Amino acid sequence: MNTMSSIKTLDVTNFKFENQTAYYKGKVRDVYTIGNSILVMIASDRISAFDVVLPRGIPYKGQVLNQIAAHFLDATKDIIPNWLISSPHSHVSIGKMCQPFKVEMVVRGYLAGHAARTYASGLRTLCGVTLPEGLKENDKLPQPIITPTTKASEGHDEDISREEIIKQGIVSKDHYEQLEKYTLALYARGQEIANKMGLILVDTKYEFGLYNGQITLMDEIHTPDSSRYFYKEGYDERQKKGEEQKQLSKEFVRRWLIENGFQGKEGQTIPTMSDEWLTEISNRYIELYEKVTGKTFVKANYSNMLADIENSIKNELKKS
Repeated sequence: MNTMSSIKTLDVTNFKFENQTAYYKGKVRDVYTIGNSILVMIASDRISAFDVVLPRGIPYKGQVLNQIAAHFLDATKDIIPNWLISSPHSHVSIGKMCQPFKVEMVVRGYLAGHAARTYASGLRTLCGVTLPEGLKENDKLPQPIITPTTKASEGHDEDISREEIIKQGIVSKDHYEQLEKYTLALYARGQEIANKMGLILVDTKYEFGLYNGQITLMDEIHTPDSSRYFYKEGYDERQKKGEEQKQLSKEFVRRWLIENGFQGKEGQTIPTMSDEWLTEISNRYIELYEKVTGKTFVKANYSNMLADIENSIKNELKKS
């Protein structure tokens, strides 16, 4: 727990559970493997941008990610089975351990973020997908496109085409074609839900694995760390005027970093994040939770957070 300022955050955990066989600290999540069959994922308040974990956590961010993911895993389980078994605490998900495919399935319905930056550089091909001429940033694409990345255990994920994925044997042709179908179906469901909430799901990414030979949806979905949302109201007008879109995502953090001279490149220094800026980011995450789920956000209690998390997990594992 961070107690250096008045702002409390869950920055890292270091538990030892019965039958624990592995521990992995990701950019955002702490992952515990139990008996090589169960995964315990703790969503910390760490925040990453440009594949770099920033020095300070964001209050309630882990809770927002964990609870949005649980919400959407439940809302899409009719499309594809997923890994989640239970969420016994605001920051915790417990689920089935899958054998992951070594790609992230990024799907885009609009020219935004990385795709927009690539397009602005003059390139018209992204991950083997050709983009039409004459697009402006944040324009809707003729149809959603899949722009996969290789899943790096360290450093930057790399763009890759479907042809290269299949050619290199990263994923078999049959499995990859099924991943594409699931990706487009999940994105369509996400867009449909967002639309009802007055939002546009601009782009997102999914991770899949095999569980007992069956393709299974893993990790988080439709969260602000894995997705970009625009406000539907005023979208067309803003595009016509060439104005920035009003959005709910992590992009505003990336832009702040860029404006302050940081893009994760060697020799660059991460700018100082004030308490006020952390609170602003936190408020935006909470706003997204409420907007995208339609539920009121109930803030977790940080006063005894680590003990509460540990006890909730121990109690849940006893049931399995």
